[in-house]
Amino acid sequence: MTSELLTVPQAMAVLKVSRWTLYNLIRSGELASIVVGVRCRRIPSSALDAYITRLCEEAI
Repeated sequence: MTSELLTVPQAMAVLKVSRWTLYNLIRSGELASIVVGVRCRRIPSSALDAYITRLCEEAI
């Protein structure tokens, strides 16, 4: 498995959005994430790439 796991602040920086917006994307199912342990949420870089690709395709 080569997918990098990003922290919430890292994903926020990539998308240039607030923490609130990122968690809304996760809650709505638009952005996939996983929970590691009890409280550590991680966003696979592949999920972030897929989300960005979907946004670009919808913009066309």
